[in-house]
Amino acid sequence: MKRNLKQAMLFAVLLAALMVAAGTAMAHHGFADYDMTRHETVAGKVRAFQWTNPHTWLWLDVPDGKGGIILYAFEGMSPNYLGRRGWTRESLKPGDPITVTFFPFKDPAKKGGTLGSAKRPNGEVLENFAPAGSK
Repeated sequence: MKRNLKQAMLFAVLLAALMVAAGTAMAHHGFADYDMTRHETVAGKVRAFQWTNPHTWLWLDVPDGKGGIILYAFEGMSPNYLGRRGWTRESLKPGDPITVTFFPFKDPAKKGGTLGSAKRPNGEVLENFAPAGSK
């Protein structure tokens, strides 16, 4: 009887640990910071493109219309995910002019969001995941 109780307790502890780990993994890949019900588009020049795990990041200098620049930040998918869609670490270089479609941050004070797609001047579109009708 004691052996069955110990096994049941061990199973319960392992199951609880697995559930906590699974919840953490799911939370990591959530989009809670972004308004996934709408998308926006901005044009600017690449300041930096960070090809790192677990997510890539794009920083874009966007003219404010008054002679200044606003820095936008865009979270992209992992290098592995993007690599399967034709991206490389050299896909976006500092100074490249691009147009970005994105799901914006929910916080209006933050400029940027999660990347939908990046369009080059020649019309080539690099997909992260594009909002419907964004092309």
